Amino acid sequence: MRNEFTAIIERDGDWYIAYCPEIPGANGQGKTKEECLKSLSEAIKLILDDRRQDAMRGVPQDVLTEVVAVE
Repeated sequence: MRNEFTAIIERDGDWYIAYCPEIPGANGQGKTKEECLKSLSEAIKLILDDRRQDAMRGVPQDVLTEVVAVE
């Protein structure tokens, strides 16, 4: 599944820093823009995985689940 999010990138001295306004708390950093974007991507993945796990904790065992792709 492919999702796309906005990366806001700024320079801070020798570092690039980035955040994603659609995913509060998702931040990245790196010495290059590419490193920064990879760091941000990993942060987004961790946050979304955690939210999915948290949301599923209260779901009854006997329900049907399906994956819905958003493109």
